Amino acid sequence: MNAFKDKETFKKHFEDRLMKRYVASLDEASERQAYQVLADLLSEALNVQWRKNLEKTQEKPQKEVHYFSMEFLTGRLITTNLANMGLRELVREAFHDFGLDLERIERQEVDPGLGNGGLGRLAACFLDSLASLSYKGHGNGIRYRYGFFEQAIENGYQVEKPDDWLKDRFAYEIRRDEEALDIPLGGEVFHENGKARYEPEEKIRATPYDIPIPGEKNGIVNTLRLWNAEPSDTLPKDKDPIAYNEEIRNISAFLYPDDTTEEGKILRIKQQYFFTAAGVRSILKKHFERHRTLENLPDYHVFQINDTHPALIIPELMRTLVDDYELSWEKAWNITNGVSAYTNHTILAEALERWPVSFFQPTLPRIHQIIEEINRRYCAHLLDELGYDEKKVRRLAIINDGEVRMAHLAIVGSFSVNGVAKLHTEILKKHEMKEFYALYPDKFNAKTNGVTHRRFLKHINPELSARLDEAVPGWDKDPMKLAGFLKKKDDKKMRAELARIKKENKKRLAERIKREQGITLDPESIFDVQIKRLHEYKRQLMNALHILMVYNRLKTDMAFKKQYVPHSFIFGAKAAGAYHYAKKIIKLLNSIARVVNADEDTKDLLQVVFVENYNVTYAEDIIPATDISEQISTASKEASGTGNMKFMMNGALTLGTLDGANVEIAELVGDEHIEIFGMDADEVNARYEKGDYDPRTVYENDKEIKNVVDMLTSGFFPGVRKDEFTEIRDKLLREDRYFLLQDLRSYAKAHERMNERYKDAESWQRSVVVNIAKSGYFSSDRTIEDYVKDIWKLKRFSIDDREHIF
Repeated sequence: MNAFKDKETFKKHFEDRLMKRYVASLDEASERQAYQVLADLLSEALNVQWRKNLEKTQEKPQKEVHYFSMEFLTGRLITTNLANMGLRELVREAFHDFGLDLERIERQEVDPGLGNGGLGRLAACFLDSLASLSYKGHGNGIRYRYGFFEQAIENGYQVEKPDDWLKDRFAYEIRRDEEALDIPLGGEVFHENGKARYEPEEKIRATPYDIPIPGEKNGIVNTLRLWNAEPSDTLPKDKDPIAYNEEIRNISAFLYPDDTTEEGKILRIKQQYFFTAAGVRSILKKHFERHRTLENLPDYHVFQINDTHPALIIPELMRTLVDDYELSWEKAWNITNGVSAYTNHTILAEALERWPVSFFQPTLPRIHQIIEEINRRYCAHLLDELGYDEKKVRRLAIINDGEVRMAHLAIVGSFSVNGVAKLHTEILKKHEMKEFYALYPDKFNAKTNGVTHRRFLKHINPELSARLDEAVPGWDKDPMKLAGFLKKKDDKKMRAELARIKKENKKRLAERIKREQGITLDPESIFDVQIKRLHEYKRQLMNALHILMVYNRLKTDMAFKKQYVPHSFIFGAKAAGAYHYAKKIIKLLNSIARVVNADEDTKDLLQVVFVENYNVTYAEDIIPATDISEQISTASKEASGTGNMKFMMNGALTLGTLDGANVEIAELVGDEHIEIFGMDADEVNARYEKGDYDPRTVYENDKEIKNVVDMLTSGFFPGVRKDEFTEIRDKLLREDRYFLLQDLRSYAKAHERMNERYKDAESWQRSVVVNIAKSGYFSSDRTIEDYVKDIWKLKRFSIDDREHIF
């Protein structure tokens, strides 16, 4: 029986389950127990519809996309499931009758530790949009036992602790032991009678855990498959069973293990092969069982390679087709090239993975042979058929200088190569991958990222969502309809209502920060926010230097102090455990906060907070409360960004460079509704090419900048060693690779302009309306439709309305 048939039916099922599972009445149950019972009931209802989807797919198969990604940063699934199943209000009302607060119960669910940044958040948004738009699209990833890490701040330093998100049973996953696979590693390859015989050193058991992904109120349920690494039945020689068990489980223990060591690099290679090989083999096995051939694979499947981490899909497809199914190389290559599509997410050289052959070959000997053969045929084509010289061929080769170049492998083996913003794609075509673009012009295309408005507007900002429902009905089904909200920009009543909603959101965030960190923020102040992965190119350090500039002026310039609008600078970020320099920046931010927050002269005008253990759930509190969205990466370095889109749709104004999707935001809203500063991508690339940038010149010629740089090592920060930030100062003056000092003055002036803008409340709220109205373009629904039309060629999947349980 459907436990969610109506409110009274749900209440009865809830109380019955609470008693059966915990031997507890409503009065006795804890919030954790209430959460577990609700999650169980949701999961059971969802599984009924999931099964109907699986049966319909078996009955009438159609083309599907398989999205392979190292990250799926879903946030709390209870939130998505309640919303997409259309059950939030029913459960809220039932809980109200029980005297329970649904939001408090929801917070008992921890964020799944399946990602860290925009790559994973994008992947999760795409799965939501695929299901909500009625397309068959499934995720393939790793079931990380401890995720990235749980961040603690101790004496201003980041401390990494295991994110034990699976310590309690995860209600939504189903373990599929029957579909477990053994993935081979190491060993030797022998060639006999024209065939390869691979004798691995060890085999890793890949056990799938499936999680249902429901569409919004349409009965569609897709699957996120996560692979868990476990010991197989065979123990390698000379291995201690207990130590070996730990070694194997480490493959799916942590997201992005430290790869600064040989051991770490090998673990990364194993991780990437483990989940791609398991996913490929599972999909091909099911396809062959149904169709008895793999030659029609491109008619039914697309393998989307989300950044270079899953690029081993390509050689694993070739290995499976040639070795296991005995297809000719030519047929196997046509199939592989016909199903593989690659999304590039970066132009940073260090992020375009290259694995040393000395590590790669012993770990994946047969896969290395396959890549060698792909490379041999590809290079022969460049030399013999296209007439490229050997120097150019070496530049374009997949294997060269003792390295396997994963981005090159992904480009050569895929039928589509897309960037994630217009600017990003143009940079790929004109700079970073221009020789590949010349070789494969038809492969390259732009697909500007988007985020799910269902989660990042409708759910996290319900009051704003309600006003939008009144002003532009149907926007939640078709976000492009938000453009109709433009007519409200001169509506004084609406502008006042938006200001009230923002203030209430700011109060809620300030209360949380006060409760958790003891820092008092003024909701009347400008909430200026930078929340994103900590990396030098994202320039949190430039933001920090500017805060010191503001602090100094507040202390010495009375005219500036009188006209300055109170500011609360809010940061949230995690730095990779091995990224020492990024962790120094976190220490600096916390050291600045300690000084300015306690200064009686300035604390009413300037506050700084670094929120602890920033994650998706925390972002859902921060984004609706934000006035200024800091998107200040070095132009040409941010592929797209998705935080900029989330802030925009919640009425924040962007302060940023012309980088990534900021370019398209600026085009849509116009100059008067965004604040742009700094060098653009062409200017940055020109400076790189000329090599004429000397940060010390900026330092010597700008007294204010020189002062804040010197403060880093002057003993300014109480309780901090004088040399604590010497590395930061030296690096700024020696190389300043991301042009922080070059853009700092322009950044400071942009802040001054934003300060003036904010004083004109009427004008500011007009800009708020414009940003919200123009944000529909950045829905992941639009992005998915672009992928479907240009790359995946999917058709909509339908479930008869009478079969819906939601």
